[in-house]
Amino acid sequence: MRTEELITQLSRGLKPVHRLPSPLAMLGLWCLFCAGVIGAALLVSGLRADFAAWLMDGFDLYHLMSAALVALTAGYAAFQLALPDRDQRWALLPVPAVVGWLVTMGWGCLEDLARLGPEALQLGISLPCLGFIIGLGVPMTVAIVFLTRHAALLRPVPVAALGGLSAAAFASLGLTLVHELNAAVMVLVWHGIAVLVVTALGALAGPLLMQRAAV
Repeated sequence: MRTEELITQLSRGLKPVHRLPSPLAMLGLWCLFCAGVIGAALLVSGLRADFAAWLMDGFDLYHLMSAALVALTAGYAAFQLALPDRDQRWALLPVPAVVGWLVTMGWGCLEDLARLGPEALQLGISLPCLGFIIGLGVPMTVAIVFLTRHAALLRPVPVAALGGLSAAAFASLGLTLVHELNAAVMVLVWHGIAVLVVTALGALAGPLLMQRAAV
C-alpha cells in the first residue's frame, strides 16, 4: 500500500477538531452565567435593606471588590490551566487576590474591635450564610467544571479547585448583596468556611464530573 493510500484510509471519517474559545472569552461566558445566578437569588431574596448605606462603608465595599477579584482571577486561571500548552504557574494567579480578601476582612475585624471592644469578637451562628454560599456555589462549580471538561486528562484537580474557588467567591459576593452581616469576624468565619467547603468539593468531585462530561 502506498503512503498516500494509507493516509487517505486513516483520515477517512475523521471529524474536524474545533478550536477552543480563548480563556478570556470563556471567562466572559462564566461571568454572565454567575451574574444570572446571583440575579435570580436577588429576585428571590431581595436586595439588602441598607444597600445604599452599605456601599458607603469602607469595609463592605472593599470586601465586595476583593471577592470579585478572587472570582475573576480564579476563574481565568482555571480556563488557562484547562489548555494543554499553558504553564502550571497560572494556578498562582488568584493568590494575591485571596490574600487581599483575607487582609480586608482582617482589617475589618480590627476596626470593629477598636469601635466595639471585645463584643466585636463574639461569634454567632449564621447557618443561612453557610447555606447560601454552598447552595449557589455548588451549582456554579458544576457549571465551570462542565466548561473546562476538556481538562479531564490534563490537570483536573487544580482546574476544578480553581473553578470551585471562583464559584464560591461569586456566591460570597452575592450573599453580601442580600444579607446583612455587619460584624467582620462573622464575615471572616462564615464566608471563609463556606468558600473552603465549595473549593474542596470542587477539587474532590470536579475531576469525576469532568471525566463523565467529556465522554
